[in-house]
Order: sequence, then C-alpha cells, then structure tokens
Amino acid sequence: MTVSQFRSMALSLPEVEESSHMDHPDFRVGGKVFATLGYPDKKWGMVKLTPEEQRIFITANPNVFAPANGAWGRQGSTLVRLKAADADTVHEAMKVAWLSRVPKK
Repeated sequence: MTVSQFRSMALSLPEVEESSHMDHPDFRVGGKVFATLGYPDKKWGMVKLTPEEQRIFITANPNVFAPANGAWGRQGSTLVRLKAADADTVHEAMKVAWLSRVPKK
C-alpha cells in the first residue's frame, strides 16, 4: 500500500475531511480523527481502533499492524506498515475506525 492509496481510501469514506495534526495529515469524520499518515514516519499510517479491535487486527496481521507507543497505543491507536499492507486488510481496519467516529444521527 502507498501513502496515496491510504489517503484515497480514507477520503472515499462518507463525510471524511483531511486535516492536519502535529505536522502530519489526518482524516476526520464528525470532527474526530479516525486515521492519520506519516507517524512515526512516512512509512506508516494509523487507524484508531478500540483496544479489542486492535488486538484482533494485530493477531491476524502482525506484520501489518502494531500498537502505537505509550498510552495512545494502549487506547487503540494502531500503526499500519504501509509497505506490508494490502488494500483489503487496511480497508477493513479503516472502516472499523471510521464507523466508531461517525456521528450518530
């Protein structure tokens, strides 16, 4: 997966806006971040999962997903190794992250 593919995938979800946080792009729905690019460096993306969802994705794909460092990681921030990732796997994780941030109507 490339940075461009990750970005396009995030922006293809309904009501998503690209913004910036801590000098790297992020993707929001309802004003809440569900994915970012470029942290800890340009080789990575991030999806915001619950700790349980994070455990499931890391267990199934340990070469693709890893917890972020510190408290963020313990709360579900999950790093995505772009080079090791395939579109279907990332799309599944990204959609889970997006669904948890979509405003309830």
